[in-house]
Amino acid sequence: MILVARRSDRLEALESELKAINPDLELFGRPLDLRDRVKLKGFCDWLNESALSIDLLINNAGIGDHGPFVESDWERVGSMLEVNVDALTYLAYRILPAMRKAGKGAILNVGSVAGLLPLPNSAVYAATKAYVISFSEAIRAELRSSNISVTALCPGPVETEFLSRATRGTAPQKHTAPEYFIVSAQEVVRQALEAIAHDRARVIPGVTVNLAMSVIAFLPMFIKRLLYKAQLKHQSAAVPSDSLYGEPSGAP
Repeated sequence: MILVARRSDRLEALESELKAINPDLELFGRPLDLRDRVKLKGFCDWLNESALSIDLLINNAGIGDHGPFVESDWERVGSMLEVNVDALTYLAYRILPAMRKAGKGAILNVGSVAGLLPLPNSAVYAATKAYVISFSEAIRAELRSSNISVTALCPGPVETEFLSRATRGTAPQKHTAPEYFIVSAQEVVRQALEAIAHDRARVIPGVTVNLAMSVIAFLPMFIKRLLYKAQLKHQSAAVPSDSLYGEPSGAP
């Protein structure tokens, strides 16, 4: 198992946790900031030189930002594009040839339900996740004859540190979604791995979230615009509009 994370302390803690569960597990931990294109290329070169066979690629790293786009910080916007879009695409580009040569493999790209519709106050984040979903569907179609599956994981609200890190300011943030909408990180992982095993194109963890997004997906765009308008009219600036997105953050 090859683990990649920006924060070395989190990476080391995860390695220790996994070793405690299975002492025979062979681990390769690589501290890496995916925004650094030079180091990302070097990591992929190392993979090729080490002859490690990658049969499952999980693109789980992600950055979020909550607030009006006009007030956003460009450095953070750029980081979102670099991690959520560029790095995910580049890793797939570098690892897929070896999978195709081996004649098997799987890719799990972590998107979000935010990628299924435009999301005011998370405009760039939602757009990056829409890219992840579209990209996953497209390369899945291209690879059908290669025995390589591609799955897009689209979580809704998940209890992780993602929201607090995505929300601007220093005040701690909590999900405003109803309790029955929130899915545990463990359940998200379980359903994601099950989807890979059954070669599913997309998985939205949680029955309630899945049903809600299925309904929303069929709403015409003009109705969504009316809903956005009504929401903005009654929404307090102090309350985050986070009930339609989530991401497992803090993992490599």
